[in-house]
Amino acid sequence: MLNRPVIMQPYQEEIISMFSELLAIPAPSGTEGEMIEFIITKLKSWGYNPVKDHTGNVYVKIEGERNDISCCLAAHIDEIGLMVTKINDDGSLNVERVGGSLPWKFGERPVEIFGKNKTIKGITAMGSGHGGRKTDTQIKWEEVKVVTGYTPEKLQEFGIIAGTRILPLRSDCGPHILGEEDNPLIAAWTFDDRMGAVALLRLLNILKEEKIRLKIDTTIAFTVQEETSCFGARTLAQKIQPTYFIAVDGCPTASHSPLEVDERPGIWLKDRRQFYSTELIEDLTKAAESVGVELQRAIFTGAASDASSVGLTGVADQLATIGQVRENSHGYEIANLEAFENLFKTLKEFIAS
Repeated sequence: MLNRPVIMQPYQEEIISMFSELLAIPAPSGTEGEMIEFIITKLKSWGYNPVKDHTGNVYVKIEGERNDISCCLAAHIDEIGLMVTKINDDGSLNVERVGGSLPWKFGERPVEIFGKNKTIKGITAMGSGHGGRKTDTQIKWEEVKVVTGYTPEKLQEFGIIAGTRILPLRSDCGPHILGEEDNPLIAAWTFDDRMGAVALLRLLNILKEEKIRLKIDTTIAFTVQEETSCFGARTLAQKIQPTYFIAVDGCPTASHSPLEVDERPGIWLKDRRQFYSTELIEDLTKAAESVGVELQRAIFTGAASDASSVGLTGVADQLATIGQVRENSHGYEIANLEAFENLFKTLKEFIAS
């Protein structure tokens, strides 16, 4: 349920409304079908003819003034979660993470268990707080179980088996608006990467509404399985082989990268896989500056993105990752609401002629 104590501008209302729609849709990595169909339906309602490939990626190709070079803007639609590894005799579930889920981030909380025949609720259980474990000892996923209250036979009837995905209860995910009315924060479990998808959906909508002509041939894509392997982006890039591949994702705060959670989006300089393209970074920076936006520069030693994964395939000439700066990465994330509008304005300026 949205906690919104401040008065919103129309564009802020649009961001929150679209984000809330996407946040309500479960899309654990590898099982993004409901989200895929939602995006296809929305794009068709705006007059697009989206393509869905056999991997599950959804994308729209738009002709530009030049076709000798091309650009792909991509946001992934999957999210971190859990997966059932074993059903115990008492009906509790052993689990393993899907993507970067960490027990100390996930916590003891209500969850939804997406059986083939029925979705049920459960509670993650991490043991007693009255003895045994030291307070400063991190728990591991093999020590966590999900309590269901059902027998193994009943769980089998629901289609809950090894590989079944688990997510936090959708009603607990937010979003919430915090802080000052003239400069609010937004928080949710999680932005990653539904807010990137919001930016690209808004972009596609305004391209139709304002009949904007693009500089170069552009593909706007919604990719799958980023959290586990970046498989969707890699298969898409192999198909379309763009000159520029730009991942629209977040910039998590990190001790080695002095980022501020404010109205400025971030742009990645390097991650654990490779350096990003200096020329493309500068072009995006100039586009931002031309609409009055400053980009923060981010350096990561542990993170990676769809763009750097595409770089490993060698099918795109230049790479970039751009997005909002966020606190509490892979947890209950927090960002400045205005950063999402500034990201949108930067991308619009970059692709429009």
